Amino acid sequence: MSAVRRALAWAALLALLGACTSVPTTPDLQPNSAGDRPDTLAETHVKLGVGYLQQGQRDLALSRLQRALELDPNLPSAHNAIAILYEQLGETERAAQHYQRAVQLGPQDSSAHNNYGAFLCKRNELDKAEEQFLLALKNPLYATPELAYENAGLCALRKPDAAKAETYFRSALQLNPKLPASLYQMALLHFERGDHLPARGYLQRYTEVAKHNAQSLWLGIRIERALGDKNAVASYALLLRSNFPDSEEAKLLQESEGAAQSKPAPTKHDKSS
Repeated sequence: MSAVRRALAWAALLALLGACTSVPTTPDLQPNSAGDRPDTLAETHVKLGVGYLQQGQRDLALSRLQRALELDPNLPSAHNAIAILYEQLGETERAAQHYQRAVQLGPQDSSAHNNYGAFLCKRNELDKAEEQFLLALKNPLYATPELAYENAGLCALRKPDAAKAETYFRSALQLNPKLPASLYQMALLHFERGDHLPARGYLQRYTEVAKHNAQSLWLGIRIERALGDKNAVASYALLLRSNFPDSEEAKLLQESEGAAQSKPAPTKHDKSS
């Protein structure tokens, strides 16, 4: 794999890991085992902060989450939420501190373990990241274990450990067959080892749940070239040129077509004697 393609692959993995970070939803923030305990004031501030975070109002989210921690410095949900916010703001050391506090104070908080794992993976602390994903999966009440499996797979690709990644992606898809990132990565893994028909199948499943991007179209082109379907290649190529003309994948398409045209035509040998 060329340096350019490696850079593209790592950038894509980082983006996918970011997408699989679980911003807490407000119903999950109330650790109400009794079922009827009213929120503390700190928990109310966390809910408000998360709401602002989901709306992209980071300044308001920060003020609410900071207030929550002033009221209750040991509230795991507040540490988890503010860690996500600090990570989005690029304040990685602060994010790390709050992720660590979130998992220390809430060892059963699978969302916090998953988020911390994704954060560690982006910092290339791959073994520590996998440990956090597995801790998230230990909780039988975790509502979205497929996210931890998917993140573990994405992180395994960075080692790289394709076999382990595939195992994690399969587990994710068993729980949720419509995960775009896992479907795309399974298509790519199968293509790279020459299993072109399964690769086509996974990419078709991907297109049923997500819109094509430059990467998926380029993968489609390569799969269909390997399978010899010129019409499918032309269709994918048209979409790539039309929708992503300035992408690196469009440049790779142009280069590959130029290379194919520059190859000398096969010579015919006269076998008659």
